[in-house]
Amino acid sequence: MEAAAGRCRVPLPAWWGVLFAVLAAGSCQGNSVERKIYIPLNKTAPCVRLLNATHQIGCQSSISGDTGVIHVVEKEEDLNWVLADGPHPPYMILLDGNLFNRRVMQQLKGTSRVSGLAVAVAQLSPPQGFSPGLKCPNDGFGVYSKDYGPQFAHCNKTVWNPVGSGLSYEDFDFPIFLLEDANETQVIKQCYQDHNVPRDGSGPEYPLCAMQLFSHMHAVTSTVTCMRRSSLQSTFSINPEVVCDPLLDYNVWSTLHPINSSGKVDPEKEVIIVATRIDSHSFFWNIAPGAESAVSSFVTHLAAAEALHKVSDVHLLQRNIMFTFFQGETFDYIGSSRMVYDMEKDKFPLRLDNIYSFVELNQVALRNDSILWMHTDPVSRMNKTVEAQVRNLLDILSDSSMGARVTLQEAGYSQPLPPSSFQRFLRARHIPGVVLTDHRTAFQNRYYQSMYDTPENIGMQYPEGLSPEETLEYVTDTAKSLAEVATVVARALYRLAGGANNTSAIQADPKTVTRMLYGFLIKMNNSWFQSIIKPDIKGILGDVPQHYVAVSSPVNTTYLVQYVLANLTGTVVNLTKEECLNPEKTPSSEKEMYEYAWVQGSLDPNSTSRVPYCVRSTVHLSKALSPAFELRQWGSTEYSTWTESRWKEIRARIFLVASKELEIITLVVGIAILVFSLLATYFINAKADVLFSIPRDPGAVAY
Repeated sequence: MEAAAGRCRVPLPAWWGVLFAVLAAGSCQGNSVERKIYIPLNKTAPCVRLLNATHQIGCQSSISGDTGVIHVVEKEEDLNWVLADGPHPPYMILLDGNLFNRRVMQQLKGTSRVSGLAVAVAQLSPPQGFSPGLKCPNDGFGVYSKDYGPQFAHCNKTVWNPVGSGLSYEDFDFPIFLLEDANETQVIKQCYQDHNVPRDGSGPEYPLCAMQLFSHMHAVTSTVTCMRRSSLQSTFSINPEVVCDPLLDYNVWSTLHPINSSGKVDPEKEVIIVATRIDSHSFFWNIAPGAESAVSSFVTHLAAAEALHKVSDVHLLQRNIMFTFFQGETFDYIGSSRMVYDMEKDKFPLRLDNIYSFVELNQVALRNDSILWMHTDPVSRMNKTVEAQVRNLLDILSDSSMGARVTLQEAGYSQPLPPSSFQRFLRARHIPGVVLTDHRTAFQNRYYQSMYDTPENIGMQYPEGLSPEETLEYVTDTAKSLAEVATVVARALYRLAGGANNTSAIQADPKTVTRMLYGFLIKMNNSWFQSIIKPDIKGILGDVPQHYVAVSSPVNTTYLVQYVLANLTGTVVNLTKEECLNPEKTPSSEKEMYEYAWVQGSLDPNSTSRVPYCVRSTVHLSKALSPAFELRQWGSTEYSTWTESRWKEIRARIFLVASKELEIITLVVGIAILVFSLLATYFINAKADVLFSIPRDPGAVAY
């Protein structure tokens, strides 16, 4: 009988096997089911959390994402539905870009009826200007303080960014995303029109179109808190979970005459520093076009470096010139403060005592009547020696503009320095210097640190119908204008370095400038950039250039400034690939004086392959990490303490949501079916010997 019972139970595993096969098939189709339910939004940029010694700023969602019924807000009156009248809170707002301002955001910040925000980019830049930055950028980290020029501290004399709303420095407890694709914005609006528009004065009926945003941030409170947590994790945990990272990258620098990058320059050697910043910022993560705030100045700087290197007697100049490109300046002067720190600690080839003078380019594209303003520090000029040196510097700059289509004028003896890297050097030592800008007082740039600081903001225009290659080579009026500035700067630097010959032959190339503007503002992945970089980093050439400093380094802007500078100022040398990649094996390479790069080269006209070559230059990288993190002084008021929170996922999607009543009914019915299924399974299993018994053979005889 036991044998018979055993035979009766044989079909049961096969029945379970069929069930498991059905479930497995269902799970394999899970992705397709999800695609039928959700529409992902792939072209978005989130607002993320940043922290400093005392604050957290930015945005985040809950750990499981935030969901709300979509409501389109195209005028301020539409907010009433979200804030008071709408019957289906919380709402996820699709906000017109022209309404993305401090006044509207403060209304949304103070209510629990809003679960998130998606901002559609305005088709035209707001004519009144838009800057989510501070009115007094980098306040407290420049040279002016209660101990040094207190009358100039905290922008008491001049408010540099009057349209600054400080929105980027607010803390929001709900997610905010930028919609970069107009097509995706239209899909959301259509979903809203189909399901969410109120009918006949009453609320819309279910199902409703909803949006879900995921941007949960791991770090909270301040840099002090998050760095301490990360440090404890790293010390005691086998698998540490870091919650934030310092903003960091690399400064790019090179010299007119080669110096030993691992040694020290002789104390009697004088060096002129030319500086500019290469980073920008906006409210949204990695959306930082920075056309006027950064690109116009560092492109001009690069063009001036090229013009100087072409001068025939440049090797005879008695003073060296260092071309310096600082990273992280938007966040309390990360790059410049680190270089000053390294100079003070003898961790850099130059010392502060080697600096003869300092020239900085800072927003130069939006000039009125072709005037470029020369800003100096009135406090250090009270010293007679410094005053004489500054006066000589101003005179040389003014004389160099004679005959050019650029006029240099002094901003005024009582006018303080604008926010600039030069201020960090002045904190350490009285150095004669000047900052060149297109503004005498407040910024000309009405889109400082915003997503609207685009090529159009600096007047870049191209004829219609040009191919990408033709656009790359087309010399715009903006390129011609910046080339004029670069020419004046190059001529002045030549004279400051001791050059005695006529400077009329020193001329920046507008064609080079227009290529750089196209590459750094419109399309990085172009034929020129492709030809001047190493083959192993060609992946950095994305389509849309952004200049955020970030936490992974070097970022693409740093790499490209490095290789553009090497291309414009370096020399093509006759070395094989092996010799170029390992110059220490070549006796005459002077590895301690030069850097070597094996670059892709241009496409061979007769094939699809490239013609690579070796470039020798004096271009180097130095760390742009705030000294606060080297010193583990996370609450420092002397150095930048900015960090970026880590996160697990950033994504957005829309879908149709049912009413709460239907969701509860569905849940109850689902539970009932589950209970019935369990009972049925138990009953079938218990009676399997009866339900699945094998009929007995009628001819069989039982004894």
